[in-house]
Amino acid sequence: MITITNVSLTFDGSPLFKNVNLKFTPGNCYGIIGANGAGKSTFLRILSGDLEPSTGDVKIPEHMRISVLKQDHFAFDRFSVLDTIIMGNARLYEIMKEKDALYAKEDFSDEDGLMASVLEGEFAELNGWEAESDASRLIQGLGLDVDLLYRPMDSLTGNEKVKVLLAQALFGKPEIILLDEPTNHLDVGAVSWLENFLMDYEGTVIVVSHDRHFLNTVCTSVVDVDYGKINMFVGNYEFWYESSQLIQKIMKDQNKKSEDKIKELQSFIQRFSANKSKSKQATSRKKLLDKITVDELPASSRRYPFVGFTIDRPIGKDALFVTGISKTVNGVKVLDRVTFQMNREDKIAFVGENEIANTTFFKILMGEIEPDEGSFKWGASTTQSYFPVDHSAFFNGSEMNLVQWLGQYTHETTEAFMRGFLGRMLFSGDDVFKPVKVLSGGEKVRCMLSRMMLFGANILVLDQPTNHLDLESITALNNGLIDFKGAMLFSSHDHQFIQTVANRIIEIQKDGSIIDKVCTYDEFIESLS
Repeated sequence: MITITNVSLTFDGSPLFKNVNLKFTPGNCYGIIGANGAGKSTFLRILSGDLEPSTGDVKIPEHMRISVLKQDHFAFDRFSVLDTIIMGNARLYEIMKEKDALYAKEDFSDEDGLMASVLEGEFAELNGWEAESDASRLIQGLGLDVDLLYRPMDSLTGNEKVKVLLAQALFGKPEIILLDEPTNHLDVGAVSWLENFLMDYEGTVIVVSHDRHFLNTVCTSVVDVDYGKINMFVGNYEFWYESSQLIQKIMKDQNKKSEDKIKELQSFIQRFSANKSKSKQATSRKKLLDKITVDELPASSRRYPFVGFTIDRPIGKDALFVTGISKTVNGVKVLDRVTFQMNREDKIAFVGENEIANTTFFKILMGEIEPDEGSFKWGASTTQSYFPVDHSAFFNGSEMNLVQWLGQYTHETTEAFMRGFLGRMLFSGDDVFKPVKVLSGGEKVRCMLSRMMLFGANILVLDQPTNHLDLESITALNNGLIDFKGAMLFSSHDHQFIQTVANRIIEIQKDGSIIDKVCTYDEFIESLS
């Protein structure tokens, strides 16, 4: 159990959060949510002991071991993968090194023998004899080949290192696991394995994530960082989101009878409690949900940008024809005779482990590069708008402010129009006069989406548009694309985003060929199992 008592944190004289009182108990997974900059990762650092709070205490029983997902992908480059994973249990790794040093001594004494005996006993208690097989199971579950165990970390790709560091955090059955964005750069199979691992886990898990499907699947409670406070609510992210929206509706609508709204909330709680049965914690969660009163539901100060794409004209009979497109990148064939026809109502999600293949295909469609062979043809009535995964060229070195930058893409350049449009995308006040070159990653994505909304295109091509966005912006983009009346080709790591937007899935496989199915994402995954 972790007990938080009167914890506050102040930066530069301003409180980030204050008077936090919480308890985290074994057998539960807690999802920490909040707007960018609210203090989610900072709170995780306080729990791990890496940062001291300004006031208050964090109490964790001494016998409990905390494991933290490391963010520095180069910190273990001089070690093997196996050693890196075992380092997740620092004491076990220390014992292994002490044993090796003792047995390597040429003048092995009786005293050394006694010490070795003590170390061997502790080694066995920590399941040291199973360490290598446990590490093997972890990396195989995350989709890596077991042969990687004996390779040096500096020989791995970035995505492979991400998985090894995650295996390190999960190794050795720690009592408490702290995870900051654990699903970043994980493929679908690895995320599914992680979800099952955490649902079966008997200890305490505390996780920061922007992946709504992941939060909905594994979390028994949501820890909301908002209003300068940190509050805990029973239920997963979907329950928190829907209930917070209902609360906001009540707070904004003062004319309707509060009794009617209370009945609406109570009906919502009952419906959600009865229908949510995916995770293995469902039974205990249902009991807790049944006890929730209206006063215990969350309110939120979150601001959601407006994302809405209108089309200047509908798509005619034909949308897109792709015939035999092939492309080799750096000596690897990433597209091999890709052929399909896109219909005017299609919203196609491109999935698969090879992100380079998706990006290469989108670049070909948008005329940025040529295919090695094959061709494509857009329908005569189509217009396209493109969100590239790397959009740095739109901002780097630019001295323009937001108003000037966005003004490049519209004929309506009055300050009133521009400020109103930017305001809906959460750029208000003097923010609109910031130079675009200093914007954060999330702000640049919102600028790119604003640019696309001005075009009126009837086909959208989006390559990883959810990268860098907070949960509020992802939700707004998600809803905007659900409502979009045109056609779409897109890629994303966000499971719920794909599931709720796409009506067709194309997977570009490792050999460059495709699997093409008209179905939802969940149906697609099920068809491959």
